Amino acid sequence: MTCASCVGRVERVLAAVPGVDKVSVNLATESARVESSQPLDFSLLAQAIDKAGYHATPELPPSAPAPAPPAPTLAHPTGGRAVLLAALLSLPLLLPMLLELAGVHWMLDGRVQLLLATPVQFWLGARFYRAGWLAVRARSGNMDLLVALGTSAAYGLSVYQLFASASAMPHLYFEASAVVITLILLGKWLEARAKRQTTSAIRALQVLRPESARVRRGDQDVEVPIADVRPGELVVVRPGERVAADGEVVEGASHVDEALITGESLPVARHAGDRVTGGAINGEGLLLVRVTAVGAESTLARIIRLVEDAQAAKAPVQHLVDRVSAVFVPVVLVLAVLTFAAWWLATGDAERAIINAVAVMVIACPCALGLATPAAIMAGTGVAARHGILIKDAEALELAHRITTVAFDKTGTLTEGKPSLAALEPVGIDETRLLQLAAAIQRGSEHALARAVTEAAAARGAAMPTAANV
Repeated sequence: MTCASCVGRVERVLAAVPGVDKVSVNLATESARVESSQPLDFSLLAQAIDKAGYHATPELPPSAPAPAPPAPTLAHPTGGRAVLLAALLSLPLLLPMLLELAGVHWMLDGRVQLLLATPVQFWLGARFYRAGWLAVRARSGNMDLLVALGTSAAYGLSVYQLFASASAMPHLYFEASAVVITLILLGKWLEARAKRQTTSAIRALQVLRPESARVRRGDQDVEVPIADVRPGELVVVRPGERVAADGEVVEGASHVDEALITGESLPVARHAGDRVTGGAINGEGLLLVRVTAVGAESTLARIIRLVEDAQAAKAPVQHLVDRVSAVFVPVVLVLAVLTFAAWWLATGDAERAIINAVAVMVIACPCALGLATPAAIMAGTGVAARHGILIKDAEALELAHRITTVAFDKTGTLTEGKPSLAALEPVGIDETRLLQLAAAIQRGSEHALARAVTEAAAARGAAMPTAANV
């Protein structure tokens, strides 16, 4: 999908599938969420989307690895490679104009301009023709159609002027078509990078999921994929490891770091009978945990789902944007036709009329109208999630500017989550010696407060002696 018109078209075809109650398509994530009160066959949804000119795949389960993006090829360069190639081909076309500003008059031969502009138009710009044709087949329009029509008009006029004009140096517009395609490819590349960055919060949460667990089966501890762990099984968690799944401590005692999940800044003590959360980091002790929830039912999975729901949700203002975007492309095309007719009737100059009509279409091509709101929601919820704030939905985020007072439930919430030694007040002993002794005792501990003492000793260059009988 490339613009808000694509979103509207996909939502319409999905809503027409029997049994679909509600559809929400997000341009920033290029995903659709379909709600139904009855079982739905994915193939019916996929067929409807295919007829609209798009392709859909079912959402992968949380434990499945993300598919690698298709590698760019010489026939179909993508991303930064396409931008670089387009820029290299377009720069010579733009150079005469830049030199003219410096007072240097130099013109590139028209046939050389044609040679440079053609691969930009039909090789690097092929994606716009493909997407525009699919939109026409679906009796709709999108930004790609505007790009294809606008740049093709400028390119076609230039070819006509080159071979039909009696002038030795006709006025050509190859640089206009090539530079527009280059700039839009650059915008698409930057947009794709922004999308990847806005999903970093979810990726950071997904990293907390261990890939495997050490399950006690009989007299042996067997390492198995996390997807094979079942509720009721016993999981062994060694010091420094992540807890594989939600569960209850059966044996052992330790301190567990749950900061990224609960926001608790200090590791919390866990003994037999206490509950632990999957993804938390075990401290100094060995724990035997009976699993109570795995997969989509785990606390971490629910947190990830909450962030995904918030990022996929539409803010109230987005519904207004969608209504405007639904008619945006047809209105632009009508305005372009009217512009051409008005200039032609007023001046009789077809060349000037075409260029002004092209300007109307091209200026609407980099349409951020449909992307701005979902991208802002993704960025906002993503930044909040990285700082331990979970936003329920887009409407809550939109109304957040009205907040005047924030209440926090307990001391320690507003901290960096990493204790440090702020002051040392010795009584009857040298300060450095006191720090050496304290650090020696705490050296073998993984507790956050113990690390604060040892780090302070290391920072001050205090040698830590070996502690005995601790």
